Amino acid sequence: MTAPRPLLVGLATAAGLAVGWVLAQQYLGRNRQALFSPGARRRHAALGALAGNPSPETVRLLRDYLAWEPNAGLKRRAKRVLWEMEHAL
Repeated sequence: MTAPRPLLVGLATAAGLAVGWVLAQQYLGRNRQALFSPGARRRHAALGALAGNPSPETVRLLRDYLAWEPNAGLKRRAKRVLWEMEHAL
């Protein structure tokens, strides 16, 4: 007897989401220290990792990063993360 099609689709979707989540966590973990990296994707990942770690040291680091960052999109993202951190602390 085979499983109904909706059940298989649901299981495949859940498995895909779980694998995607694990891969995203690994990517963020690898790039956590890459805030001043030459690669924009690595800097974006580092901003994401820092966003989950509000502390006074992170606020100072983000201020230095904003003075250095040449990419306007990443600068906007960093400003938003900094604003959220300042209001959380």
